[in-house]
Amino acid sequence: MGLYRIKTINRIAPEGLALFGPNFRVNADEADPHGIVVRSSHVDTDDYPELLAVARAGAGVNNITVDKATEHGICVFNTPGANANAVAELLFTMLGSLMRHINEGVRFCTELAGLDDAAISEAVEKRKVAFRGVELAGKTLGVVGVGKIGVMVANGGVQRQMKVVAFDPFPALENIHALSYDVKLSRNLGAVLQQSDIVTIHVPLNKKTRGLVNRGFIDQMKRGATLINYARGEIVEDGPVLKALDDGKLEGYITDFPNHENLRHPRVLASPHLGASTEESEENCACLAVSELKDYLEYGTISRSVNFPTVESIPSGSCHARLIMINRDIPGMIGFASNIIGSNNINIASYINESNGSIGYNIIDVESPVPREVIAEIESHPDVIRTRIISCHN
Repeated sequence: MGLYRIKTINRIAPEGLALFGPNFRVNADEADPHGIVVRSSHVDTDDYPELLAVARAGAGVNNITVDKATEHGICVFNTPGANANAVAELLFTMLGSLMRHINEGVRFCTELAGLDDAAISEAVEKRKVAFRGVELAGKTLGVVGVGKIGVMVANGGVQRQMKVVAFDPFPALENIHALSYDVKLSRNLGAVLQQSDIVTIHVPLNKKTRGLVNRGFIDQMKRGATLINYARGEIVEDGPVLKALDDGKLEGYITDFPNHENLRHPRVLASPHLGASTEESEENCACLAVSELKDYLEYGTISRSVNFPTVESIPSGSCHARLIMINRDIPGMIGFASNIIGSNNINIASYINESNGSIGYNIIDVESPVPREVIAEIESHPDVIRTRIISCHN
């Protein structure tokens, strides 16, 4: 294809951008890119006519129009796990701060500035009982969602001598293998909520999880429990949470998503969306996002896409060109493409087809050029969404 145009949105760590090679032109002002690397800003994929893929340097993709992208054959990537350690570390920092009343204690100490040592010592001894907290050890931690972050949080709870129970309706096998043997997996969300002193949410934002933490969810929780949301703000309904704090049903609420409602409550501890805001996390996310995007544009291979199936393939020595066909997942598409290619005397070196249940993705390596009229014949099928030709000598 020649030079791939890449648009960056937000600050992308330079360690990641350095992975783009000479086949790429990277510019934040690129108006019509083939690929986009983004962190948190909104991306409407309809705004870019020649867009092939978007890589989100982070886990959530609610800032990207994924449904529109899928309809137009645009692959959307994310970087699950690249920021997991950053989120888990901050979560336990905030939880310790809440349980030990660190914020109030630090504020009290700053108010003593200007007194002499004797006065400070006397004030500290009189007031320190007001900041007495509780330890995490021995408490039950309920983890809802055991993706990369959830696994790290659950294992972190075990390391802090907590009892850890977890729930995930569709756990990935690789994540389950990464869980500590001391974490108890439950098939019942209610059972996890009823026994947990602390409940932490680690699910992606989608139609099923929007408003997941509502009145019914909170009613199942143990009285006096603490709720943590380091997933997405829209997963939690603030009204029921604030009422539960007022009623004593919840002891505290920790969130990375402050808003005009929750900031007014004294038992809400909020951080300004800092979950992934570390140098290490931003570098990890950028490197992974660039690698995903680069491999897709240069080779058509897919890993960690949220809307396309995973497909790994290295062109063989006999490959002249790689034909990519993206189609709706219906029967007969492999035969359809193969017949057209064969009837035009083009030899197929290899054919790989993968599906995620809605999208079929085909990598067809051929041993000679594919004329434009052959591509047009393939694209004439009503269920073919998009095609690409990639030179095997790119």
